[in-house]
Amino acid sequence: MDSYLWTIIATVGAAVFALAVVEAVHRTVRRLGRRSVLLSELSEHSHRPFQVAATVLAVQFGLRFSTGYGVGTPWRQTVLHLLVLAVIATTAWLVASLLVVSEDTALARFRTDVPDNRQARRIKTQIVMLRRVTIAVIVVLAVGVMLMTFPSVRGVGASVLASAGVIGVVAALAAQSVLGNVFAGLQLAFSDAVRLDDVVVVEGEWGRIEELTLSYVVVQLWDDRRLILPTSYFTTKPFQNWTRTQAAVLGTAEFEVDWSVPVQAMREELRRLVEGTELWDGRTCVLQVTDAVGGMVRLRALVSAADAPRLWDLRCLVREHLVGWLRDQRPTALPRLRAEVGAAAGRLPWQWIEPRRPAPGNAVGVERRRTEKEPHDDARLFGGSDDGDARSSAFVGPDEPAEAPPR
Repeated sequence: MDSYLWTIIATVGAAVFALAVVEAVHRTVRRLGRRSVLLSELSEHSHRPFQVAATVLAVQFGLRFSTGYGVGTPWRQTVLHLLVLAVIATTAWLVASLLVVSEDTALARFRTDVPDNRQARRIKTQIVMLRRVTIAVIVVLAVGVMLMTFPSVRGVGASVLASAGVIGVVAALAAQSVLGNVFAGLQLAFSDAVRLDDVVVVEGEWGRIEELTLSYVVVQLWDDRRLILPTSYFTTKPFQNWTRTQAAVLGTAEFEVDWSVPVQAMREELRRLVEGTELWDGRTCVLQVTDAVGGMVRLRALVSAADAPRLWDLRCLVREHLVGWLRDQRPTALPRLRAEVGAAAGRLPWQWIEPRRPAPGNAVGVERRRTEKEPHDDARLFGGSDDGDARSSAFVGPDEPAEAPPR
């Protein structure tokens, strides 16, 4: 009876001593954490697993050294075995928490709530994926070590290793899709093809990357729906990434109008509109005639914005304003179908007028009138401004002649 009492006293004393040491360390780290982000994270996230692991380890040592009288008894072996399993599990918990703390400390150095956050989002994506992998590895190793504490498992270890090749082939075939998604997730994390908060267009839907895991990717669509895709989708199928190098993007608004449309006046109205709104980032404002067939003229307004949400609102604003401007200021430029018989006697700007022959000896003046003037800067996408010259160099090359871009 005295021996059991001594065992209880020793075990409780070891647990109390461990809790006291952990509390002292916790207070010290928390005090030092006022000047260190790492120590602050340690005191907040690793205190509980450290407390449990230290207590279990102290109880295991106290029980082992205070039960010498029960060596070889089944109850002692069973209790010590359970405590060993608990030590392994709590140690794995502690190691995982330390890794999480280190990853959170690294993430705290890179802010994603700033305009230019491409580098921060790339690092955040890689750290999040590494966190999932490391925790999974720690869990697998902990379970493996716990199983190896059973003599029966160690006894069959040789046969398991001998048949590892066959088992590996069978497991690979059975989990082909799962392993494919896992490797695809790692590839996405370190290839920088897609990152958290990237704006993408997949399956005809526009949204941003909300979550990246080893098996699937969550895309938050513009209307707050969620599109769930396997990670292998982004390594096997094409998709649009609007924020691959920067958040600023270009967008278009197209109009089909009559041939009498005053293009230069409409171009000036577009410039006046974008200069009066904060949605425009000041880079690109171009109005071009992209097609003129079928009795209609197609105009394309090309504008730029700092990011995709602002661009969407800017495109809608351009459409709304120019439609109202055409309706109120240039009604003759609205789309119409008409038929004319013979020479028209009217004086409307869209009516056909028979051309007059030039007087003899006035060929030079006619040639001069036929010479087109230099196009306005707002009529050129590749050139006419610093942004346009940079775009022309990127798509054509510095030593190649510029050609008209394909429609």
